[in-house]
Amino acid sequence: MKWFEYVDQEHPGAISSRVRLVRNWDRYAFPSRLTQKEGLEMVRRLEQGLKDLGNFDGKQYEYAFLDELSELDRKALRERRIFNSTIASGKRPAGVILSQEEDTSIVLNGTDHIRIQLLSPGLNLEALWKQGDKLDDYVNQRFSYAFDKKYGYLTSFPTNMGTGMRASVVLHLPNLSMGKKFTGLVSEMGRFGASVKGVYGEGSENYGALFQVANQKTLGLTEKEIVDLVGRVATQLLNQERQVRAMALKKHRLECQDEAYKSYGVLKYARRLSARDAMTFLSQLMSGINDGLLETKEPCAVYRLMLGIQPANLQKLSDRPLGKEELDVARASYLRSELPDLV
Repeated sequence: MKWFEYVDQEHPGAISSRVRLVRNWDRYAFPSRLTQKEGLEMVRRLEQGLKDLGNFDGKQYEYAFLDELSELDRKALRERRIFNSTIASGKRPAGVILSQEEDTSIVLNGTDHIRIQLLSPGLNLEALWKQGDKLDDYVNQRFSYAFDKKYGYLTSFPTNMGTGMRASVVLHLPNLSMGKKFTGLVSEMGRFGASVKGVYGEGSENYGALFQVANQKTLGLTEKEIVDLVGRVATQLLNQERQVRAMALKKHRLECQDEAYKSYGVLKYARRLSARDAMTFLSQLMSGINDGLLETKEPCAVYRLMLGIQPANLQKLSDRPLGKEELDVARASYLRSELPDLV
């Protein structure tokens, strides 16, 4: 199973956690300064040095050069957060090492020489950091990092210097984000050093009500302080979402239940769905399941469905290119087949 097929029952509003480390090998210039020949040589050396990675953590890994992957495969991996759009569309020689569960990945010669990423469902930053720290040591034993005593790890972008670490949590905040005070709350979190951004758009255009909380600074903080900061902000937002949701259920339980069942009905029986509508209904379904307003016969990983309806991942299920309207039909068909029945 992929990591996003699991559901964290203890933290239902916390969709996923991520720890990302960027490093550079001190033998080579930054990726933007490398020639094609140098970049290819470095990627091959890095891949060769990490060929026994599976013996370190017991996972099974796949190794690939990005130019060996189709444009559709790269877009699908970007939608599943394996790498960002800059790496997915890059022209320089680059590689990816990806676990079968897709919870651990190393991108080679992307925006930096080495980009280590760990993902998990729920609120799990402390455990991810411990895993990442061990993996980082494993890589560093084989390749010496560019490091400065004053500035820490040297990276292509100054915003990543210091620890070179980004910790983030994706939260589902459907009620809190609709409140008038949410913008002010987001600004307040910024003063603490955390950013809160929509995953699928900004403001009212963020369909699905998913928000990513991440650290703004990597310099001047320890890894432990970063993990604590992001975890603390995520927990605070989750608690406030629960309070707002509890008030809504207390006053309007029938309306909330009706909304959840209507959303399920549309998702289960619609013949055409836009990405916007599907994300909105999936968000309402997620709320209904988390609040116990409806129950499915089998565990329903709603976030898996949210990833599955994205254009490139949908397109991969078809044996031919699909236009926009055809994608809407394919999206509805996918949801009808994947959505479990109600109890």
